[in-house]
Amino acid sequence: MHVDIEALNQQIFIDSAFVEKLNEETGKVIVGQHHMIERLLLGLLTRGHVLLEGLPGLAKTLAIKTLSQAINAKFSRIQFTPDLLPADIIGTMIYNPSKNEFSVRKGPVFANFVLADEINRAPAKVQSALLEAMQERQVTIGNETFKLQEPFLVLATQNPIEQEGTYPLPEAQVDRFMLKVKITYPNMEDERQIIRRNLEGDFSPISPVVEPEEILKARESVRKVYMDEKIERYILDIVFASRTPGDYNLRNLGPLINYGGSPRASINLAIASKAYAFLKRRGYVIPEDVRNICHDVMRHRIGLTYEAEAENVTQEDIINKILDTVEVP
Repeated sequence: MHVDIEALNQQIFIDSAFVEKLNEETGKVIVGQHHMIERLLLGLLTRGHVLLEGLPGLAKTLAIKTLSQAINAKFSRIQFTPDLLPADIIGTMIYNPSKNEFSVRKGPVFANFVLADEINRAPAKVQSALLEAMQERQVTIGNETFKLQEPFLVLATQNPIEQEGTYPLPEAQVDRFMLKVKITYPNMEDERQIIRRNLEGDFSPISPVVEPEEILKARESVRKVYMDEKIERYILDIVFASRTPGDYNLRNLGPLINYGGSPRASINLAIASKAYAFLKRRGYVIPEDVRNICHDVMRHRIGLTYEAEAENVTQEDIINKILDTVEVP
């Protein structure tokens, strides 16, 4: 199959023009945190959900809210607590005595951007209610099923330090998140800007620069980004090295890995690499794209053994070893 890379490149360059407008608009409110904004856009362009892990006060909620304003999309935030019920998320049937009938009241999950704040604070049945919405993009209330409006993106946050009274997300649910993004502190210059903006109360209003329809159109373009067979092979090697490290001269990783990346890891690594190339306004994927997003796609899909935990080996270490060893095309 012959692909005209030159023409494709020009087309993608035109289709991805809105990315700069978005970055400019979100930059009015968010200082630094380019990595997080980029990852949220990746989720948006690939229909993938994002799990954000970071300490409180790192502008997670602000980033998501700002992005939804810039895209002119509906935003809702759900604060997860131990006493939350599935109906608090998806909605419920309300009885109307005057009409003597039940009517549906939709919950906060009916939005384009749903922020599930501290998702690990809620019990399993609430997490599973959100799971149907994430996976099937639909919600069942009573005996009616409602389609959720696209673009639909769940952004869940979890606090890595305070694990008292939390319900860790089961592996099957964590696997549903396309990316797990770790958010770190801003550097000193960025933090100086943050202080100044807050003291002066200098926040420019966000105006919509992109319509949701443009995002849906961009998703079509992302799928057209060219991926060579060598890159496909590279992605498969990375994922297979996490399952059978012995086959890739990584025998010492064998005792540290409980389970490796699922087929979802391969699919997501491929589609996220295409989206990353799109964000960089390129019509083809290069190995650097795969390496750049590999940690975010893989870190929640590799299970560690007790031995790894005893030796303080993290998922990051394992991914770094794999990337250093697997041959780059």
